[in-house]
Amino acid sequence: MTTNEASPDTETDAGATEEYAPEHSPRLAWAKLAPDVYKAMVRLDTAAQRGLDPKLCELVRIRASQLNHCAFCLDMHTKDALAAGESVERIVQLSAWDESRHFYTEKELAAIELTDAVTVLTDGFVPDDVYARAARHFEEAELAQLIASITVINAWNRFGVTCRLVPGHYTPGQYK
Repeated sequence: MTTNEASPDTETDAGATEEYAPEHSPRLAWAKLAPDVYKAMVRLDTAAQRGLDPKLCELVRIRASQLNHCAFCLDMHTKDALAAGESVERIVQLSAWDESRHFYTEKELAAIELTDAVTVLTDGFVPDDVYARAARHFEEAELAQLIASITVINAWNRFGVTCRLVPGHYTPGQYK
């Protein structure tokens, strides 16, 4: 068994075996049932990433997936971020980024804050100050790509959560 595979049980220090909860089954294999939509999403995702730093893209994807509770995407993008050279510490702190600002650059913070605002539209809009901060750190074309990337991961999250895609089996770069 490799470290990325789920274990049905594990031995504790005392020698007793602990059993993990069973793995759930996906509700629907949407990508196989709607292959044209899946292929269009892949093309859209590829286009949205153009010109953006790969590590920044993964931070944005992880953050949106945390907010949307998409375990499948968290598994995938955490592994991809590590493979791209991102640190475990920065990935772990991302869930509390506002209290851990010193782990990120001002540009990354602007992207993370924009991700939060676009992902959780509870006020019905992206606040002007959040958008202005992002606009100060990204050229217009790069900002457009960032907004596209945030939008695309939110769409992927909705497929993942709705279809209950199963985390734990992804290997970095598997879908590239």
